[in-house]
Amino acid sequence: MSRLNRRGALAAIGATLAAPLSAHSVKEFEDEFYAKEQYFQALDESVPDFTLRDATGKLVRPADFLGKVTILHFIYSRCTDVCPLHAEKLAEVQKMINQTPMINMVRFISITTDPVRDTPEVLKTYGPQHGLDPVNWEFLTIAPGQPEDTTRKLAEAFGHKFTMESDGTLTHGVVTHIIGKFERWQGNFHGLEFQSVNMLMFVNALTNDYDKPQPGFWDRVWRWF
Repeated sequence: MSRLNRRGALAAIGATLAAPLSAHSVKEFEDEFYAKEQYFQALDESVPDFTLRDATGKLVRPADFLGKVTILHFIYSRCTDVCPLHAEKLAEVQKMINQTPMINMVRFISITTDPVRDTPEVLKTYGPQHGLDPVNWEFLTIAPGQPEDTTRKLAEAFGHKFTMESDGTLTHGVVTHIIGKFERWQGNFHGLEFQSVNMLMFVNALTNDYDKPQPGFWDRVWRWF
């Protein structure tokens, strides 16, 4: 993203945090947003339930997301191709978000699908190695007593699969999941070609959605663009 575009996005965020714009129809919003971001998928679903732990041993559940927008993805540390690129793409989004008041409204979560090899020591270093700021980023793995494939099954519940190959590598797709402040799964950004500014603006819309989700969500989102 160019410096001009980044500055423009941050200026727009400041404006939307200050005051809403006039509302447009739901259909008009969807048409305009999809025209700008072809890799986005709108959703309004319950978050798959889970109990995992972070690098310090603290248990984490979807209920802990309440009140913050969560940007969640699945990776494993030994991945040498798309996983590092995915983390670095989200680090770019995080850097933009953390230059705004949203720094305290948004959390980033990476979930390992290779919990045997991704030890607490690995978890603590993976994010910073790829530019993710620990101030609002966590890396999650299985909790004590859970089967090794727990997080791979969770990835399936989120709509994609990590398959363990005979050589120990995992084949998988690349999806970033966006969870709203009220534990609703509100959208996916597929692959690595999405525009960071579009994710930024969508997340900003969710941080300003103070009412609990109900029919008409997209109409409320439009007010913040």
